Amino acid sequence: FVEMLVGVGASRVRDLFAQARLNAPAIVFVDEIDAVGRHRGAGMGGGHDEREQTLNQLLVEMDGFEANGSVILIAATNRPDHLDSAILRSGRFDKKFYIWAPDFEARKELFLIHIEKKGRPHSPLDYDKLAEYTHNYVASDIEAICDEVSRDASQSILDLAHSLDNTDINLETIATTLDSHIITMELLEKAI
Repeated sequence: FVEMLVGVGASRVRDLFAQARLNAPAIVFVDEIDAVGRHRGAGMGGGHDEREQTLNQLLVEMDGFEANGSVILIAATNRPDHLDSAILRSGRFDKKFYIWAPDFEARKELFLIHIEKKGRPHSPLDYDKLAEYTHNYVASDIEAICDEVSRDASQSILDLAHSLDNTDINLETIATTLDSHIITMELLEKAI
């Protein structure tokens, strides 16, 4: 929501809540709420900077909620200690739910999902080992690992394609290269 021009972020907040009320019942989800909801007074503009105006508008919109209203506001942050106290008052973000890093089984499932989405896994992949290596990793960390491995495998194939001249190209060479550059346990361990 925070924009370079003062007032634009606050206007976007008003528009967002107007759309939510118009399309109610609605759920509004704000990720990284600490970007807007950070303690006030830390800005350079003496309380008049864009971030603080955006936060003030968010607080005004939240005060307009009814107890039985059909718009629900949910937000996420990994820095709850940086949130302004006004945003945590009763009737605003007064309920907290902690989402911990995925457990062993969930990490296995995450690898399975992201590896299948990124490319053809070389069997067998040891998902137990991957889950063990990634203790305390969150879903985005695991996705980033799989993205990196997928990029590395793709880059290896492109490098080979550029190095071959027309006389060297045959189906057997291409098939061997593709098989050797799919997602492997070795690539995953290297990325971790």
